[in-house]
Amino acid sequence: MKLSTKGRYGVSAMFDLALHHGQGPISLKSVAQRQGISEHYLEQLMGTLRKAGYVKSVRGAQGGYTLTKSPEEITVGDIIRIMEGPTAPVDCLLADTADNKYCARAGNCVTRGVWAKVRDSIDAVLDSITLADLANEDKA
Repeated sequence: MKLSTKGRYGVSAMFDLALHHGQGPISLKSVAQRQGISEHYLEQLMGTLRKAGYVKSVRGAQGGYTLTKSPEEITVGDIIRIMEGPTAPVDCLLADTADNKYCARAGNCVTRGVWAKVRDSIDAVLDSITLADLANEDKA
């Protein structure tokens, strides 16, 4: 699995919001400067995260973005799946073995189990790390 800038920058932006959680709305300009991400690109990423219900926007001079949940409740896995989609390394895992539109052999494929274990391992790692964990590491 290779992450795009969308996934990596999404995690970085959410990490920044977690660092400033409880301080009111955080401007995209300040996030962009601290994280080294284009403000225009951040607007696109925040739109995706807002539609998924993980951030909310506040308009006006003192506006910006805030997390909709506490940093302890948001995992890196949540963000990656929002930004990148499923973590499955092969398409045949995106559907059940019966009537699998990606592969007619999914029901009797010996390697499908290997790819499922890879996906499950990736998910286990990504879901074990919260934004609070990242913020605590940064402060250490």
